[in-house]
Amino acid sequence: MQPIQLFDLASRQAEWLSIRQEVVAGNIANANTPQFKAKDVTPFSAVLNSTNTRMARTHAGHLSGAAIDSRIDVDVKDEDLANEIGIQESGNTVALSQELSKTGEIKRQYELSTNLVKSFHRMMLMTVKR
Repeated sequence: MQPIQLFDLASRQAEWLSIRQEVVAGNIANANTPQFKAKDVTPFSAVLNSTNTRMARTHAGHLSGAAIDSRIDVDVKDEDLANEIGIQESGNTVALSQELSKTGEIKRQYELSTNLVKSFHRMMLMTVKR
């Protein structure tokens, strides 16, 4: 039996979300630090493209692809300036409203991913029981 790529993909996204949450939390913690530059991570789609992640081919009619590589390569870079605040007098570039919005987005993405994995797992168990 071939490994199920959905679980690997969900695991990779959870790892990426964890790294992004750390970066966003660091931005929020340093919101009052002079000269602190807000940071963000590369988008998840770029992470998948850099690792050449493709789904495995399980049927002749499906598109071919390679197995998922187990490493995740995430770059943390300075974030673009927020139009809302720009650079503050202290040199800080953190916009709290944007960072809090990112935490909500991270939470929603994580919940969606875990719910998809749960549903897929239940579906697999139902087919095994028959």
